[in-house]
Order: sequence, then C-alpha cells, then structure tokens
Amino acid sequence: MNKPEVPDFLKNIRIVLARPNHPGNIGSAARAMKTMGLSRLVLVAPRAFPDPEAVTLASGAADLLETARVVKTLAEALEGVTVACALTSRRRELTMEPVTPREAVPDLLARARTGEEIAIVFGNETFGLSIEEVECCNRLLTIAGNPDYFSLNLAMAVQVVTYELFSQAGVGVEHLRQEAEPATLDEVEGFCGHLDQTMEHIGYYRRRNGERLMRRMRSLFHRAALQREEIDILRGFLKQVQRAHDGQLRDTDRGE
Repeated sequence: MNKPEVPDFLKNIRIVLARPNHPGNIGSAARAMKTMGLSRLVLVAPRAFPDPEAVTLASGAADLLETARVVKTLAEALEGVTVACALTSRRRELTMEPVTPREAVPDLLARARTGEEIAIVFGNETFGLSIEEVECCNRLLTIAGNPDYFSLNLAMAVQVVTYELFSQAGVGVEHLRQEAEPATLDEVEGFCGHLDQTMEHIGYYRRRNGERLMRRMRSLFHRAALQREEIDILRGFLKQVQRAHDGQLRDTDRGE
C-alpha cells in the first residue's frame, strides 16, 4: 500500500517558541514537529540560534531549522494568525478557560482546513510564558498530567501537542500493515486433516478421544482466522514432526 500524504492544511499551523534558552531544545522541537508533519517553526528572541547543537538534536529535521523564522516579539510571530493557543500549566488571573490539546485540536484542524492561520505558542524552558505573552493569545492549552509531578521539557510538550494534531488529521497506519491472504475454509480443513493424521501417526490419540479432540482443534483454528502463509508454516511443522517420529531427520535438518 502506498504511503499516505501529509495533509497540506497542516502548513497553516505554526509552532512558536518564545524566548527559548537552549538551542538543543529548538532542535528537539523541530524533530518533534517533523515527525508529526508540521514544518513551520517561529522563534521569538532565541538566546542562541543558529547553533550546531540545534542541528545535532534536530536529527534529520535540520531543514525546519533552515526555514525557521526568527522574530523579536511574539506580536510579530502571530502576524496573520486567527487562533493563537498559549501553552501553560500555571494558574493565572485570566478569564480564558484552559482546555487540553485533545479537546482543542478538532476546532484547530477545522480552521486550518479552511485556510486560517493557527499558532501554538510555547514559553521559555524555565519560566514559561509571561502574562503579557499569554494575553497575546486567544486560547489557553494545558497538557494534563500528574498533579503531584508535572515536568515536561519544551520538546516533550511540543511532541505531545503535535501528536494530537497529527493523530486527528486523518492519516492512518494502514500503509504499515502487511498485506496477507486469509486462508480459505478448504485450506484450514486441509490443515486440520493433516493435524489429525499427524496426531494419529505419533500415537497422540492413545487413551484419548480423537474425534472429540479434533472437534475442539477445528474450532480453535477456524477462530484463529489463519493466513495462507501461516497454514504453510504449520503444515511444514507437521511434516517435520512426522519425520522426527519416524527417525528420518538428519543432523542438518535438526540445525545441529
């Protein structure tokens, strides 16, 4: 199966890092973004950028660093945006109610699909977003976590939010599933007959009700929804069982 395309509307979503201190976190955030199909990175007054550490930790996402936009203020980063979501886990004297990324994402994606510009704003690693920066935004996002210990670093927070965006963007994992042919009823029955004959051959039915046992075995293998390749493997195994019982296996057959 062909790989699906990353939805084009994800280009309408920008990730904004406000005043990041550590270039490694910028690189790690870029890696998190690219993994989830996002490509627009905006940096507000980064302490050190560009920087080799950012490239190293981007680990294949250096192209996002090369195209990253660097601005002096959050207001510049939010130019053209209709919805700006501030990531915060602190209680503030604000009228906006915080929601989780999972709750917010359906509306954000719907807006991005229609061409609106969306921004997800992350604060400084040590202090987070200031009150003034939060007030530049019109949504509050909070990642739910352990109330007694909640300590995500910047890149982790970016990964959580971008995962929610991508997971709800309509890209499945069908292309990762192996294509396999289900075994037909005749093939399953042929295997069961082979199994019956093998158990008889090796004396497994002694002091056992063979007919009753095979009814159970047929039921088991029909429920298993076997693939044709699996039938071949099982029948090959039965042949080896018979050969071993008859003393026909050579050392090379035993893997010795």
